[in-house]
Amino acid sequence: MSGRVGDLGPKQAEALEQFRARIQDILPHLPAQHDHFLLRWLRARNFNVQKSEAMLRKVIEKYLSGGMCGYDREGSPVWYDVIGPMDPKGLFLSASKQDFIKSKIRDCEMLQKECNLQSERLGRNVESITMIYDVEGLGLKHLWKPAIDTYGEILQTFEDNYPEALKRLFVIKAPKLFPVAFNLVRHFLCENTRQKISVLGANWQEVLLKHIDEEELPVIYGGKLTDPDGDPRCRTRISHVGPVPPSYYVRDHVKVDYEHCITVSRGSSQQLDYEILFPGCVLRWQFASEGADIGFGVFLKAKKGEWKKASEMQEVILSQRFNSHLVPEDGSLTCERPGVYVLRFDNTYSIFQAKRISYTVEVLLPDRFQSPQTNDES
Repeated sequence: MSGRVGDLGPKQAEALEQFRARIQDILPHLPAQHDHFLLRWLRARNFNVQKSEAMLRKVIEKYLSGGMCGYDREGSPVWYDVIGPMDPKGLFLSASKQDFIKSKIRDCEMLQKECNLQSERLGRNVESITMIYDVEGLGLKHLWKPAIDTYGEILQTFEDNYPEALKRLFVIKAPKLFPVAFNLVRHFLCENTRQKISVLGANWQEVLLKHIDEEELPVIYGGKLTDPDGDPRCRTRISHVGPVPPSYYVRDHVKVDYEHCITVSRGSSQQLDYEILFPGCVLRWQFASEGADIGFGVFLKAKKGEWKKASEMQEVILSQRFNSHLVPEDGSLTCERPGVYVLRFDNTYSIFQAKRISYTVEVLLPDRFQSPQTNDES
C-alpha cells in the first residue's frame, strides 16, 4: 500500500487514526488538518506514530536559532538570537505562522520565569533581560516577506504583553544589509524600545564584557564560558541551526495576498519600472501566474518611462521561465547602483496563451536612523 489517501492498509489506517488523536491540541493551528497533510508526516517516519508526532512538534524547536545562556553583571538573563544560519522559508514550509508565534511566547514566558527565579536567588528585583542579536550572515533570504511579517507580529506581541521586559539589546557583526532589515521592523517598536538598541562596531566583544562577566559569556563571543564538552558556542543552550531538510516540508508554498494583477498578452512582454535613487536599496518581489509558466528577469536602464527592448538594457538577473502557476516565485536584489530597474515578464514564446500575473513588488530602503556605533552603553 502506498500510504496515501485511498490506498491505506489496515495498520496504516490505524496509525493515521492514532496520530490524529495524539495531536488534537495542535491540530487547529497546523497549515492543514486533512488526511493528505497528516499522512505526509506518517510516511516520512514509516508510519511510526510516536516518531511522526515528535517530528511534527519539534521542527520549530529544532530549526529556530537562539537560546538563554548566562546572566549579565546585574543578574539579568541573557538571550541570544543567531540570525545568519536560520532558514526562514524552510521553517515556513514546515510549520505554521501560529507555531512561530507560540514558540516565541513560550520563550518570553520562560525568560519571565527566570527573572522571577533570579529575584529570589539574589534577594532583589530582576525584571528585564539583555538580548544579543548575532546578525553575521544576514542575507536576502531573511528579508522574505512572510517571515518579516510574522516577525513583526512577534515584536508587536512582545511590546503589548511584556512591557519593559527588555533592558538592552546589542546587535553584533552587522552587515551592510542590516539597515534595510531593521527598517522593515522598526515601526513595530516603540521609541523607548528603539532607544535600548545598540548596533556595535568592531569592538563589540569589549562592550559585551563590560556588561557580562567573562565567566558568563560564551567563548565565541569573547568570554570563557563553554559547554561541559568544551564547545565554545554553548550549543546545549544556544541553538546554532542550519537549513531545514525538505523531508520536513508539509507544503510547497506559502499563501500570499498579492497587490496587483496584469495580463501579459500572447507573444508579448510587460515591463515594470522601479527607480532606485541611491545604492543599498533592496528590490523584493513575489508573483504567481495562472494556467502556465512565465518568463521573468530583471534589467537596468538609465531613464524611467522610456521603453526599451530587453537586448537594449543591462541584464541584472538572467531572464528564465518559471513554473509560477504551480509554485509562486519570490526573490530579491540588492541594488548596488542607482538607476531604473525593470522587472520584465516575458510571454514572447507563447503564441496561443495570454498569462495573468498576480504580483507584489517593494523597494526596501535602508533605515535612515541607526543606533550609534558604540563603545559602551549604560
